[in-house]
Amino acid sequence: MNPLVINLVYLLLSLSVLLSFIRLAKGPSLPDRVVALELIATMVVAIIGVHAIDTGVASFLDIAIVLALTAFLAAIGFARFLERGGPRDD
Repeated sequence: MNPLVINLVYLLLSLSVLLSFIRLAKGPSLPDRVVALELIATMVVAIIGVHAIDTGVASFLDIAIVLALTAFLAAIGFARFLERGGPRDD
């Protein structure tokens, strides 16, 4: 594939991860931070996928699938945590 396109995709994905980290740091509430974490995980999966296409190593796709499933389970866990009332002030 065209190296210019691959580098542009890497640049844009890295920029989106950086902006997501800023959102994570400035998030006023816990649900906003959970959304930022989920977005970061999605962007990392995308970066791994682009790297698999760039290098031609298909085993990177297995890593991306495992990371996507782990992020999905973490999102489910966060949702259940928030559904039960979030952190307690004991």
